[in-house]
Amino acid sequence: MKKPTVKGALGSLSSFLLFFLTVGFIVSCCMMLFVSVLSETMDLTLTADNIATAAKVTFWNVILITFLFKFADYIRRKIMVERPTRIITEATERIMSGDFSVRISPMQNSGMEGFNQIAMAINQMAEELSGVETLRADFIANVSHEMKTPLAVMQNYGKLLQEEGLSEEKRIEYSKGITDGSRRLSEMMTNILKLNRLENQQIFPETTEFDLGEQLCECLLQFENVWEKKNIEVDTDIAEDIKVEADAELLSLVWNNLFSNAFKFTEEGGAVSLQLTATEHHAVIKVKDTGCGMSAEVGTHIFEKFYQGDTSHSVQGNGLGLALVKRVIDIMQGEIVVESAVGKGTTFTVKIRRS
Repeated sequence: MKKPTVKGALGSLSSFLLFFLTVGFIVSCCMMLFVSVLSETMDLTLTADNIATAAKVTFWNVILITFLFKFADYIRRKIMVERPTRIITEATERIMSGDFSVRISPMQNSGMEGFNQIAMAINQMAEELSGVETLRADFIANVSHEMKTPLAVMQNYGKLLQEEGLSEEKRIEYSKGITDGSRRLSEMMTNILKLNRLENQQIFPETTEFDLGEQLCECLLQFENVWEKKNIEVDTDIAEDIKVEADAELLSLVWNNLFSNAFKFTEEGGAVSLQLTATEHHAVIKVKDTGCGMSAEVGTHIFEKFYQGDTSHSVQGNGLGLALVKRVIDIMQGEIVVESAVGKGTTFTVKIRRS
């Protein structure tokens, strides 16, 4: 609680004097008008003694009225201004110290609607900050967790490489393990930077008109070695001359991630299909695989950062690819949905506005 100061006391005194002079002027004018009208109406004669007595009574009445009004204003300010101000100030100080659980109770009293709006805005801000803090903590925990695995692998293989008498076959195997781990870390850092720039709107789409079918074919052909190695059947049904007006580089991230997942989760001898059709206003792309599929619960989370349906991490990934895909599609004002069933494969459907 603040201690009274000389400056505060002088401020209160000046406020009282100003209030006193205002009330005195108003009351004096009213009394003079009242006495003047009364004397003329009733034909009364005013003497010096009468006027002096009336002036004294008026003076003390003004002091009393001023005091009562000032006291009432003091109580009003304490209840209607200082109290809600103190509550809001304490809440904001707690928020600044990192306590995002603070909430201000509604102020429904008459005359406090403005403070109530401020309180509601602060509550909403605290709720948003709490969500951001939770995401930040989860993000750090997930990054730390995802980095531990490849770092541990690289460390173990590094120790094994230091052993004497290693065969050439073992040396190549351990070196490959270190290379794979470093590549996984590099991919994760790259995806984190891309996702961060997208979410903070540091990447601005450069829209151009291009043939979507050609881009899809180019992206698909980059995985030719993968499908040949796993003997995966690839089926394409691409309509011709479907043009879109979008950022080609950002859209290539979408197709590369969808194709990568399709081939990654499809077993040897399976099938992956790509279909491109068009409606009046949209280009519709479907990427379907015959892989392991996923449950409905997993499907509701796959676009979240670091979420991986394969909790065993038997299939390499860092859970950022589909988060990137969703963010890019949102920037393009498109739509993406997933249909999947365990053991029956997965289908991603993307809609992009046509030019």
